[in-house]
Amino acid sequence: MATKGKRFRKASEGVEQGKAYGLTDAVKLVKAGAKAKFDETIEIAMNLGIDPRHADQMVRGVVELPNGTGKTLRVAVFARGDKAEAAKAAGADIVGAEDLAEKITGGEMNFDRCIATPDMMGIVGRLGKVLGPRGLMPNPKLGTVTPDVATAVKAAKAGQVEFRAEKAGIVHAGVGKASFSEQAIAENVKAFVGAISRAKPTGAKGTFIQKVSISSTMGPGVKLDVATLQG
Repeated sequence: MATKGKRFRKASEGVEQGKAYGLTDAVKLVKAGAKAKFDETIEIAMNLGIDPRHADQMVRGVVELPNGTGKTLRVAVFARGDKAEAAKAAGADIVGAEDLAEKITGGEMNFDRCIATPDMMGIVGRLGKVLGPRGLMPNPKLGTVTPDVATAVKAAKAGQVEFRAEKAGIVHAGVGKASFSEQAIAENVKAFVGAISRAKPTGAKGTFIQKVSISSTMGPGVKLDVATLQG
């Protein structure tokens, strides 16, 4: 633990507490602070001026990051016949119907995204208590309940990111890896912030995006100047 503390202090050098940095400088600091022996994930956290307990203040959606996430998602698809074959051809890791539902009920959930054709929702609906808490329940608004499973699988594999506001109005997600170029990380951050801006709910009052910070898995958080993220 002492080593971790020392490494964190080292990574924190140059990061002024409370200072809001421009995107370019913030990305430089975060990359410089990613000192772990593995390729750290670059994470973004956004504090929004919402109360997600109210239906008209919920923020949820998907965004395709221009440079991907650096992580390959394992994708499960509920489909039959031609749709099942199309899902496999598009790169789905697990494809099935009742057999897949049985595996999930038995605790087998070695996937990161779950997609279903509309006719499968009778089966998938019964798995809500298992998939829901893990954020894996297919949803038409997120494009994960669709007749075009091939496109959905390809999008998931290409670096599409789901986002959802938590109780305190915070949204967070992985937006790349420390090995990415500064430009690639900055482009992904702007794309993510843009998607959140467009997802502003009707019930949001006052300042919508209140605070944004980025960090690496093991490094310190760096506060971003929100004004530099617009456009």
